[in-house]
Amino acid sequence: MSRIVVSLGGNALGKNPQEQKELLKQVATPIVELIKEGHEVVIAHGNGPQVGMINLSFSESSSTPDMPFPECGAMSQGYIGYHLQNAIGNELSKQNIDKVIASIVTQVIVDENDPAFTRPTKPIGSFYTKEEAEQLADKMGYDMVEDSGRGYRRVVPSPLPIDVKEKAVIKSLLDAHHIVITVGGGGIPVVVKGHTLEGVAAVIDKDNASAKLAELIDADILVILTAVDNVFINFGKPNAEALGEISIKRLEQLIEEKHFAEGSMLPKINATMAFAMNNKISVIASLNNAKEAFNLKAGTIIRG
Repeated sequence: MSRIVVSLGGNALGKNPQEQKELLKQVATPIVELIKEGHEVVIAHGNGPQVGMINLSFSESSSTPDMPFPECGAMSQGYIGYHLQNAIGNELSKQNIDKVIASIVTQVIVDENDPAFTRPTKPIGSFYTKEEAEQLADKMGYDMVEDSGRGYRRVVPSPLPIDVKEKAVIKSLLDAHHIVITVGGGGIPVVVKGHTLEGVAAVIDKDNASAKLAELIDADILVILTAVDNVFINFGKPNAEALGEISIKRLEQLIEEKHFAEGSMLPKINATMAFAMNNKISVIASLNNAKEAFNLKAGTIIRG
């Protein structure tokens, strides 16, 4: 039996709630198979597209006040967590498996002096043409960048996670053999102010948060499910090459050669390397290949 953290990419969850519900049916089946095999499962998820859409919707409405980023993150944790609970719960019910699923609104502690606050890199929201991006930058004051050949997106600060406030609750639920959905969207970023925690305007990379959580709960395997089948070098070019099983040393060389985009694949690489360094296993694979990835038969596999 293994303790497995499954991290679902926000870009792999569809463009609207209905599409998301359908896509999550695909991942529910292999997750339930893991549970049937006796594994302890924690599900994390991204919220890049979703939190950006929520924030923009409030910003563009003349009849509602702006919604701060921490609250937007909490909203996305709620509805994505609900969809995950529903999809996995329905699959468990179909197979006559009685299991409790708990979605945890999760606060992740960051350093208020993290240099990320002065250098936004985390893409959020929808993809735009160059002209649309320039209009948004002028109208809303957003930082907009080109994202891996797919269009332009808004970028926001993405500080590194230091700790997960609710880690003791998560451990207790796992020890009781429950399924846990947590660190949604990388968690709600908070900083320590004396004896209190205060939310800050940022989006923590969900893969960094998933790796930190996996470390804190002593997980055995970290699986990051995203929109591509493997990690690639020369991504988007005629000589693109998919990476199968690979060492941390080789990945470090590829990072030096600037093969991975800073706001998309590089955080996944860094997160999986950080976790695998402690004699653990990390996998990066597509949502479509989830079952094979859980069995280490698909995707890019990083071993410590």
